[in-house]
Amino acid sequence: MIINHLANKISVSIKQANPEETSSIEIMQYSLNIILNTLLILLGSVLIGLLLDNLANTMIFFASISILRIFSGGFHLKTASACNVVTILLCTLTPYFLNFRGEVVLVINTISFIIMLLFAPNPDKNAQIPLRFFPHLKLASIVLVSFNFIINSSVIGLAFFIQSLTVISWKRRGK
Repeated sequence: MIINHLANKISVSIKQANPEETSSIEIMQYSLNIILNTLLILLGSVLIGLLLDNLANTMIFFASISILRIFSGGFHLKTASACNVVTILLCTLTPYFLNFRGEVVLVINTISFIIMLLFAPNPDKNAQIPLRFFPHLKLASIVLVSFNFIINSSVIGLAFFIQSLTVISWKRRGK
């Protein structure tokens, strides 16, 4: 709610400063909401990562889940606040408490790969991505997940696994 209010104030200020060459207030507010929410998640993750003395893994997790999400899409929580809290907790606590090795990393990589193969992409309905780009998004998602078969990072593997779960369409297709 606070971020939405801030995005509105900034949008109104931009529109007043240059009414002829700017987008509508609604479009700017929507875009600023995305930017400000992402910034809040990043800053919250950095602060908690520093407090837990696990900043590197937190940032690796954040970058991994974010990059894969760009290509694969995934479901959204009902509110931006819920998304902010859940994402910050995932980015900071998952790499802090979970550290898998060997076969477990291979298993979560394989599961993520299969999910991406079957379900990616699952973009937000507001994204309005033409269907002709879907094969490219799927390929990018699969390549990203495959990258961790080489690196074998538990942090990246967990980020990809969690992101892959958001791509699964739990609603019946066709409805």
